[in-house]
Amino acid sequence: MPERKPRKDAARNRQSVLAAADALFARCESPEGVTSAAIAAEAGVGKGTLFRAFGDRPGLLRALYEARLEPLREAVETGPPPLGPTTAPRRRVPALLDTLLCFKLDNRSLMLALEESGSSSPYQADHYERWHGLLDTLLGQIPGLTDSDFTAHALLAAIRADLVEQLAGHERVPRERMRAQLANFTASVLDSGPVQAPANDL
Repeated sequence: MPERKPRKDAARNRQSVLAAADALFARCESPEGVTSAAIAAEAGVGKGTLFRAFGDRPGLLRALYEARLEPLREAVETGPPPLGPTTAPRRRVPALLDTLLCFKLDNRSLMLALEESGSSSPYQADHYERWHGLLDTLLGQIPGLTDSDFTAHALLAAIRADLVEQLAGHERVPRERMRAQLANFTASVLDSGPVQAPANDL
């Protein structure tokens, strides 16, 4: 039996819900304010329509994240340097982290909601596993760098959504300063050598 295609109105409702969620997250002060009821009202559909299309609020957040992420994913998977797969790892890692930071700055409320939803820890989220796996692989290809798994976790911790919100939203750190700080931190991690004790250490 051939697979049934979604009805046109179902596909249209799905796009309306994604557009409504996108608009609400773009103008909201706090992700808590973007409720399922608010999204359904913005889209002009019932809550049942939202749940049929996405399952629950976390499912909607993941779908919206994937839609916004598509250009970045394409650049990483098939694009040119510095994000694309032909780039040397030592250059690609800083470029990837900078791009992820900019993505989180541009989508602060959505990323906060996504990292706080559906799990007791953002480290269990599918999107975290994706970026950690890529970084782990790239770091493992850099000569002299040890423990790529932990280093990938440490680098991603520098761009956690709650830290980005603290710096950009509460401390008002300018975007370019945050990018420069991240670049310096990443360089220090990639270029670090064995730790030597001070000469006067007893």
